[in-house]
Amino acid sequence: MAKKKVLITVKTYPTISGKYDELVCTAGFLEDGTWIRIYPVPFRKKAYDQQYKKYDWVEIDLDKNTADFRPESYRPHSHDTEFDILGHINTENSWEERRKYALGNVYYNLTELIADAHNKDICTSLAVFKASSILNFTVEEVEREWDTKKIAALEKERKQMNLFKQPEDPFEVVNKLPYKFSYVLEDNQGTRSKMMIEDWEIGQLYWNCLRRHEGNEAKAVEDVRKKYFEDFAKTKDLYLFLGTTQLFHYKSKNPFMIIGTFHPKLQSQLSLF
Repeated sequence: MAKKKVLITVKTYPTISGKYDELVCTAGFLEDGTWIRIYPVPFRKKAYDQQYKKYDWVEIDLDKNTADFRPESYRPHSHDTEFDILGHINTENSWEERRKYALGNVYYNLTELIADAHNKDICTSLAVFKASSILNFTVEEVEREWDTKKIAALEKERKQMNLFKQPEDPFEVVNKLPYKFSYVLEDNQGTRSKMMIEDWEIGQLYWNCLRRHEGNEAKAVEDVRKKYFEDFAKTKDLYLFLGTTQLFHYKSKNPFMIIGTFHPKLQSQLSLF
């Protein structure tokens, strides 16, 4: 067991695990700028004062996740391990302080990145990637409900836990996103790829837009597209945080998905005069 100080930069949308729990994959940077993955984290079950935000510095007791071959993967020492929130880095000066940690090692070539992932001596599973161009933003319908067996198991656990909790404060599983959002992009060699976006923010944006449009899914989807394509991809200095899944890390031709965005405003060129 060892305490580590981590700058949180990634929270993926919650999933229902094979062990019938709602889990979030968290990732970020250590003080030396290297990546670390923290999984599993039952984030929404944590006390409010431990529900860390992106770009919070946290301190946590972590163990190497020996069930995961990826070198960046650690896990909380126990299910109840506390996340001590130490501070927050804001967006001042075009995200200057955030850049010091997030942009220390940026990939521009997908072929090189994937080679580093598939090389068992390197096994890169978290990376910052800068696309040469974002060509499109796609939306695809997916299954709208979680696996019924997993939901039943969660409901059983909730009822058991409520024997010891206040009945007016039950835990309810997060809604499953009915759409899959992806970027179509090119790297600096013209290699084209389609990458799914799995971060918490895009999911929360969809639900917020759906409420604002009173349940109109088409309008909600269009608002998500405007934010991620018309805004982030066209008007921001966009970098992508990428990650692999343990199952497909070595199996997939391109094992990476987008697990977060880094999107400060474009810095204007300095005047010569």
